[in-house]
Amino acid sequence: MSGRAIIVIDIGKTASKLTLWTRDGVVLDRRARANAADGASLDVAGIEAWLAATLTEFARQADVGAIIPAAHGAAAAIMRQNGEIWGPIDYERGISTEIMGQYGAMRDPFAHTGSPCLPNGLNLGAQLFALELEHPEALAGPSQILLWPQYWAWRLSGVAASEVTSLGCHSDLWAPAHATASTLATARGWAARLPPLRRAGEALGPITPDWAARTGLPADTQIYCGLHDSNAALVAARGFPALADGDATVLSTGTWFVAMRVPKAGEIVDIDTLPETRDCLVNVAADGALIPSARFMGGRELDILTDGVGRVDDTTDQTALLAAAADAVAAGCMALPSFVPSVGPFPRGAGRWINPPVDAARRRAAACLYAALVADVGLDLIGARGVILIEGRFARAELFVRALAALRPDDAVYVPNDDVDVSFGALRLLEPALKPAGALTRVTPLAVSLSGYKRDWRVAAETQI
Repeated sequence: MSGRAIIVIDIGKTASKLTLWTRDGVVLDRRARANAADGASLDVAGIEAWLAATLTEFARQADVGAIIPAAHGAAAAIMRQNGEIWGPIDYERGISTEIMGQYGAMRDPFAHTGSPCLPNGLNLGAQLFALELEHPEALAGPSQILLWPQYWAWRLSGVAASEVTSLGCHSDLWAPAHATASTLATARGWAARLPPLRRAGEALGPITPDWAARTGLPADTQIYCGLHDSNAALVAARGFPALADGDATVLSTGTWFVAMRVPKAGEIVDIDTLPETRDCLVNVAADGALIPSARFMGGRELDILTDGVGRVDDTTDQTALLAAAADAVAAGCMALPSFVPSVGPFPRGAGRWINPPVDAARRRAAACLYAALVADVGLDLIGARGVILIEGRFARAELFVRALAALRPDDAVYVPNDDVDVSFGALRLLEPALKPAGALTRVTPLAVSLSGYKRDWRVAAETQI
């Protein structure tokens, strides 16, 4: 692979991205596509067609030596021995109350899996159980369960593999403290259907002849196992010296806001100390380390809160947004959780406004303050302290990051100067000596005092826990 370009595939929930890199960390090209959604299955055919076309274009630009995928969690395809593929199911597809009740009775305790009980198909085990009941032929006889990043690795290489960051992402299939399949996964026979465990940065083999011919990529292009997208963002962030040695937290922002605390050296993570009912969990890092985490669907909630009035990460009018924030705070204009039900630190809350905004600017400002307040709660729940790095799309939302810094005066809150994202993290697995090109910028806290606003918001929000 020496001297040859690297392609990172990043399959998110709402969009797919492809990035072409030099091995020393220079971006040669970057493409993105919105994923189609039908509410039942993920956009496999659409993503594959776009992937083939874009890989063909990248093959004309550079001598590609490696491809590594990253993808969101709670998704898997069932590969039958005859080549038939079932799924993957969209984790937002509803599962009947009866099936969820049966499944809930058989789940392992949180202390065993670090995986909270989540709605719909957000626990991969719930998807598999529903599939067994609704379509028993899918898992009858020889078959393999391919988690979403490894599905794309298999599609390109023909080699099936499993990997810990996806298995450890609220799947109910993994016991992270023991680094083995969960009791449930073993009892249901799912563990036996998982392909051999491989490291995220391990080469599975060369691209298949079919894909080489289809795209024009070199026949010796190596396909790597890949990993869960939030964990890739964690690998990227740990390229900064301030986060390299632990006792730091990464807040990855996109459709989901995921706070991941890297414990200090020697710290033993006690899964039982995390509040399961508030969407806290244990992620598993690419090296197998246990990562206390908290989540909420921040990007989705911001879209709901600002529907029709503009994006909060629009960098062209942040000055006006900052001014509107002072007005929103003075007026006591605040949104209470949650606008996406059943997830986040207030899963039972029914989102509503107190002193609703009187104009679009104040609405966007209050939405940013809301996201910062919910993120602040999540950070408290996992014991975040010291260094906090905000990465992803909403690291560009100045009001959001400055509000979070103001809410956490005892912590050093940073944003990266350059994109340090999922694709860069996947790249670092293949080139671990790479460091981010830019330095970190410490966020200046919002000048407006938020202490009273935070107190009033928490009192109102915590009635909905």
